[in-house]
Amino acid sequence: MSGTDVAGLIHDCMIVTMKLSFPVLGVALVVGLLVSFIQAVTQINESTLAFLPKLVAIGLALVLLGPFMASTLSAFSHRTFDRIVAIGGS
Repeated sequence: MSGTDVAGLIHDCMIVTMKLSFPVLGVALVVGLLVSFIQAVTQINESTLAFLPKLVAIGLALVLLGPFMASTLSAFSHRTFDRIVAIGGS
């Protein structure tokens, strides 16, 4: 396995990591900002208030994006195992 193969594998791994994490983190960010805005407007300074909406939103995002995440991870795994077989690993 050459250095370019390793660099390509690391690149693909980072892309898959971003594809899997950014949608859920984006949902958490948007919900957190909305809850913070509502707290600022209503002057409610309760730190635990933001927890439940974020938890529900992240759970919903995982349910809705689960098939996309599973197919992305499955395709990455198949490509990685195909590379291992092409290199000659057992």
